[in-house]
Amino acid sequence: MGGIENFTQNLARALGNRGHAVTVVTNDTNSIGAGWACEDGFDVLRLPCVPLVDGRLPLPKPSAVRRELLKELSAREFDGVLVNARFYPHSLLGMKIARARGLAPLVLDHGSAYLSFSNPLLDPCVRIYEHVMTALGKRYKPRYFGISHKSVEWLRTFGIEAEGVISNSIDAAEFRECASKRDFRAELELDEDDFLVAFVGRFIPEKGISAIIEASRTSELSNRHVVFALAGDGPLADEVKAAEGPNLRWVGRLGKNDVSALLQQSNALCLPSRSEGFSTTLLEAGACGCPPVVTDIGGARELIPDEHYGTIIDSMDATHITSALVKLADNRELLSEQSKNCMNFVEKNYSWDVTARTVETLLAVTDA
Repeated sequence: MGGIENFTQNLARALGNRGHAVTVVTNDTNSIGAGWACEDGFDVLRLPCVPLVDGRLPLPKPSAVRRELLKELSAREFDGVLVNARFYPHSLLGMKIARARGLAPLVLDHGSAYLSFSNPLLDPCVRIYEHVMTALGKRYKPRYFGISHKSVEWLRTFGIEAEGVISNSIDAAEFRECASKRDFRAELELDEDDFLVAFVGRFIPEKGISAIIEASRTSELSNRHVVFALAGDGPLADEVKAAEGPNLRWVGRLGKNDVSALLQQSNALCLPSRSEGFSTTLLEAGACGCPPVVTDIGGARELIPDEHYGTIIDSMDATHITSALVKLADNRELLSEQSKNCMNFVEKNYSWDVTARTVETLLAVTDA
């Protein structure tokens, strides 16, 4: 699952734990099967769709099944509607459902830049699409929020002044405790003093994959026994596999338990993304005491108020990645301080119960 899917699942579970009945409406992008299901104590409705661009741009698939499912959905009563993302067809559906019940929809934006497919022909069209869909959404007069302060700033691109932040979160203790028994350092044949740097995410250009590969080849990092472990999959998987060597290793597409184990065994996380709303991987790294080396994306400033919590680099350029990791590899005392501080900070400030309470309060005052 991606970031929005994880956010939705965890928030739904937290709201359920607080005694609320939750219905999640989404698309059947993975062909699980359109229809209703009960998962983790809440109802899930998957609508038929055409999963364009590897499921990243799902469009409604008109059919008798879809019409019947929407009829069943319309028969349900809701006290509040939270819409994740503002520019998908089902985002407009959520806003319409809210207004039909006299509710002001809450729209939570999860981005801090335009949706990108790294295609010079497609991306300009997608930008126009975003503006058109956002304009259509404004007709429902929703209340807008951002997943991070970066998202709040980004919404101004569309003439939207968000009311505040509904933050991404994590159950820090649960995430640490769910770690698998995999010993990644042993699998990679690393010595105790070798500096292991993790990357977790999709292998797509906007995640800075090429810059990580370039940095792994520098003598500055090689001389300090810095090894990158890349966990994930995606369009650039072949490029990652071709670049494998002593200082860069692909460890596969990992589940939650293995990600927890990898982050707890790593010295640092490297996430040189072009854009994130509020990266779940940042929260996971913080929960594991794995200091992030990250570009100034959504969530970075919230989790890294200064250099004692992690490192914010100026760009996704390989030279900035190399410089930051050289500093940490040469200053293990600073690294240890970052590890303790980021873990404590995430544990104290980013829990799902806190986010659920925020949503609960906001939904209580959305009657139009």
